[in-house]
Amino acid sequence: MEMAVAAFRGLLNSEHCGDKRMERKPSGKRRVFVQTETGCVLAMELDRSDNAHTVKRKLQLALDIPTEERSLIYGDTVFKNDLSSVRNDSPLLLTRNFMHRSSSTPCLSPTGKDLQPRDQSGPIEILGYSSHFSRTKQLVKEIVKAMKNGVDPIPVRSGLGGAYYFRNCQGENVAIVKPTDEEPYAPNNPKGFVGKALGQPGLKRSVRVGETGFREVAAYLLDYDHLADVPCTALVKVTHTIFNINDGVNGNKNQERKQVSKIASLQQFIPHDFDASDHGTSSFPVSAVHRIGILDIRILNTDRHAGNLLVRKFDGTGSFGQVELVPIDHGLCLPENLEDPYFEWIHWPQASIPFSEDELDYINHLDPFRDSEMLRLELPMIREACLRVLILCTIFLKEAAAFGLCLAEIGEMMSREFRGHEEEPSELELICIEARRLLGESKRLCNDVKEGDTLEFQFSIDYGEQEFDSTFGMEEKLATKSFNCSRAENGRDSLFRVDEITEEEEEEVESEGNVISVRVDESGDSVRYRSPSFSRMPILLKNMSISERSWQHEGRMKKTGYLGGASSGNRSVKEQVPASTSFVKLGDMKEEEWMQYLDHFQKLLYRAFMNCKSGSLGQKQRLGTSCRF
Repeated sequence: MEMAVAAFRGLLNSEHCGDKRMERKPSGKRRVFVQTETGCVLAMELDRSDNAHTVKRKLQLALDIPTEERSLIYGDTVFKNDLSSVRNDSPLLLTRNFMHRSSSTPCLSPTGKDLQPRDQSGPIEILGYSSHFSRTKQLVKEIVKAMKNGVDPIPVRSGLGGAYYFRNCQGENVAIVKPTDEEPYAPNNPKGFVGKALGQPGLKRSVRVGETGFREVAAYLLDYDHLADVPCTALVKVTHTIFNINDGVNGNKNQERKQVSKIASLQQFIPHDFDASDHGTSSFPVSAVHRIGILDIRILNTDRHAGNLLVRKFDGTGSFGQVELVPIDHGLCLPENLEDPYFEWIHWPQASIPFSEDELDYINHLDPFRDSEMLRLELPMIREACLRVLILCTIFLKEAAAFGLCLAEIGEMMSREFRGHEEEPSELELICIEARRLLGESKRLCNDVKEGDTLEFQFSIDYGEQEFDSTFGMEEKLATKSFNCSRAENGRDSLFRVDEITEEEEEEVESEGNVISVRVDESGDSVRYRSPSFSRMPILLKNMSISERSWQHEGRMKKTGYLGGASSGNRSVKEQVPASTSFVKLGDMKEEEWMQYLDHFQKLLYRAFMNCKSGSLGQKQRLGTSCRF
């Protein structure tokens, strides 16, 4: 099965983009929720005349905060002035600039016409307009009613970040709320893990502080047909006295409790008997493990540990019997770069059982380009690099499942290996590295062809009157370059060259570690081909010089353990966050380069899967890197 990359270009004309649920008519007024880098949140109405400068003036007056040398951002977008692209109920972040203010920046002193009324929004407001949040709206009604009756939320004591159980009128937990400014290392973290501003690299370097909340929502939105059974989740603005506010950068708690608004993820609380760490895995249903694994691979979950797999017993009796699994805590999915995932299920026996026909059909119908468009509409603050990780990992899953790999094999190919206390790229990352090399090579070869055209034109002018004719030689040279350019674009470089062989040569070729493929040509005859085993690629890459190996750099990670539990005192960010290696970055390519890159990527997958099936990958040495929030 080959993923049609061209489908992305035609997506804008598809029925999906004409879906009435996704359309939003322009309105004269819009409401936005502006969050400062210290966590303060203000809801405000925007008129057509409002721009970034007027919004900052209103913030300065309402919150008494400095706004000079600060910018409004919205995911990847930095607003210089125009705010016309901001949707209703969107969260904006006011963050400090990393450059000096130019002399042309207008003064932001508040004036009489900028008077901003107090935040008039309700105690809990859902950010977004999707019909997916109907269950969440009902939860919000229950919670607000309970709050009016004096039933307050209670803090969650476990984990690294701030979290709160919100309850109904009967005092039962119905939702868990995680403020974005109380994440690990965020300014108002209540457990001493402080030291970074919102938007800076966080617990995982490719997941920024304050951005785990919308990832929780993304996992819920991507769980089509509730296959993995992710609890309903939404991004909200919530106001209460229970939330933590630290006094200063050292994380000292402010003892004065007052109403404070926060942007947070709100997820339905699922009553359960225990989590996967308290129960033997043998009773877990194969289908449940597969369905959670399918989601984890699509979103490149870097933190699927046993503690965020809730276990519920069907019979309700004391015996274990049949159980169901509920996945939670997806804040560390969809990183901006390829990371080393953490899949608790990777060595469970259920993960080695082949996918069922229903599961294969579900995977086959996944459309990563449509998924990315959906997330752009539902979560416009999501970064483009995160969407590219989603696209690449979904393509990898679809192709691997169609080839016949099981969940455990796919997870192993995505996981890194540790040698000498250092990380080595995963098989997936090696494919990506090679695809990037092919992309660069094809660009260089095509540029050489263009330069050759220019040289030939100049050569004809300078030497056209001479007796000998060099046109034939030049045309032959250019033809060769054009062939090489085309060959590189098709992914057939010297590393993955396909040669026709005879039947007599087959035994000799196999002994050299090559792979034999049999194809049928146009005449109907069987033709054998040989191609170097995919394991040759890591060998060739490892034989490169240090400067040529793209993953060899100063930031290479040395494993020293992992984080766990809560803290009684403040923790240094440099002490507690291990440096994370990024072997593969996807966000720095232009759109055309990205599509060409995906084409190279797909054409390299077949040999990688052949190598996996041959069993040459072996079992990797892995160390735990999960983190409990």
